[in-house]
Amino acid sequence: MTLTDTLNRPLRDLRISVTDRCNFRCVYCMPKEIFGPDYQFLPRAEILTFEEITRLARIFAGHGVQKIRLTGGEPLVRRDLHLLVAMLAQLPDLDLTLTTNGSLLARQARALKDAGLKRVTVSLDSLDNKIFKAMNDVDFPVEKVLEGMEAAAQVGLGPIKVNMVVKRGMNESSILPMARFFREKGYILRFIEYMDVGHTNGWRMDDVVPAAEIIKMINVEMPLEPLDPNYRGEVASRWKYKDGSGEIGIVASVTQPFCRDCNRARLSAEGELYTCLFAVSGQDLRGLIRGGASDKEISQTIERIWNRRADRYSEIRSENTVSLPKVEMSHIGG
Repeated sequence: MTLTDTLNRPLRDLRISVTDRCNFRCVYCMPKEIFGPDYQFLPRAEILTFEEITRLARIFAGHGVQKIRLTGGEPLVRRDLHLLVAMLAQLPDLDLTLTTNGSLLARQARALKDAGLKRVTVSLDSLDNKIFKAMNDVDFPVEKVLEGMEAAAQVGLGPIKVNMVVKRGMNESSILPMARFFREKGYILRFIEYMDVGHTNGWRMDDVVPAAEIIKMINVEMPLEPLDPNYRGEVASRWKYKDGSGEIGIVASVTQPFCRDCNRARLSAEGELYTCLFAVSGQDLRGLIRGGASDKEISQTIERIWNRRADRYSEIRSENTVSLPKVEMSHIGG
């Protein structure tokens, strides 16, 4: 049964956060001054078990979800994640993917592939170690992330996609080196405008490098032309190199909102359902599961939530909305 919301957007994509923890402290996501040694992460008992996640995923699939992406925090810090992947891989006709910072990917790539994972997306904000370490803020080197990508490619977790968040004054000088490098590697690089997710990253419009500026910069050296979307609801606009050497993507939710086709739901690590990346609050599904609700009752709850969904934050962003409290990106995945 396909669900549609108040703007006739279907439910097709489910992002599942498997943990609220991360081993990086990226300045645009989990700044160290907020997420320091004393920060209280979720107790283990409050986090959904693999069985609970799989049960919810099966119910969501019954409502038309075709793609599940595992996120965090950093999903690979969740112990034995390959066991969850194996459980989810049993669901039919499902595109099962994962987004990671790549730090633990080299050692887990084979187990994830064998368990049934289809593809990975790796976050990397610069090839320059000085810049990258300043952004991840835990002194983690670029080389280790690249090793993870290589391991993923070797076991068949491809095509590899790379996400680069661009923040003015920090890493815009890395745009062209990243484009050159991943064009040569044959990986799909996606540039993401720095977004006002949550309220701890100190977001300002002045820190955003607009998508049009990124395209213009690359096009001067490596001519580009636009591509059609692969499917309705694809968040990245696609551009190919005119010489046929690959493509890039641009996620421009600040300057070119794509709310009208957004078909994503997000499930947090403790089982709250969010219908927008910029949501203020979620709807508790864990309580239903642990309270003895049937699949039908949970299904009806999901249906009610999605049917009344009217989110379009990026289209109505203003000084007033930017200042609203919002769930942190690290809590529900990007």
